[in-house]
Amino acid sequence: MLVNEAYFAAKGWPSMFTLDNILDRFYPLPDTSKNAIMQLVEEVSYPKGHVLLTADKVERHIYFISKGIVRAYADTPTGLVTFWFGAEGDVALSMKSYISGEKSYEDIELLEDCNLYRINIEKLKALYQQDIHLANWGRKLTEYELVRTEERLIAMQFKTAEERYTDFINKNPEWLLRVQLGHIASYLGISQVSLSRIRAARR
Repeated sequence: MLVNEAYFAAKGWPSMFTLDNILDRFYPLPDTSKNAIMQLVEEVSYPKGHVLLTADKVERHIYFISKGIVRAYADTPTGLVTFWFGAEGDVALSMKSYISGEKSYEDIELLEDCNLYRINIEKLKALYQQDIHLANWGRKLTEYELVRTEERLIAMQFKTAEERYTDFINKNPEWLLRVQLGHIASYLGISQVSLSRIRAARR
């Protein structure tokens, strides 16, 4: 499904993020530092359905989403559980591989055809050792992802399904047009039937 161009225009966002746009989201960098990180970047494109990261594998790259939407999910005894979505401007990574070099616990699947920027983690961390600006950028990137994880945990523990759905559509209304309802229900921790009831009650 196509990106909702009107939504991005209303928020003042580009419908396709350049690497420059994405880097600035986390921490402003001087040109020399930004150029250094750009030297590491590979632009890649994959089709809808492609599995970008695989569980039980040490992931060597992180990805920044220029265009498209992805989901992270885990295979549990009760089925596949979606616990994260990423879209234009976001980073897709295994935090476990990125931080500690250990095997990831999630798969990341493309829900649309995607254009991505790929960076090798080891080479990126080498730049952190050489450039304080990039080290600060890397710290801000990690902090951003940790806050998102904390918000997700708090929502699952303390908010009702209706409140979680309201938060979801308030923050990312265009995702309702781009993501299957089954994935959204899984993300909210409810059945698709329950999600349909919540949506019907709001009409």
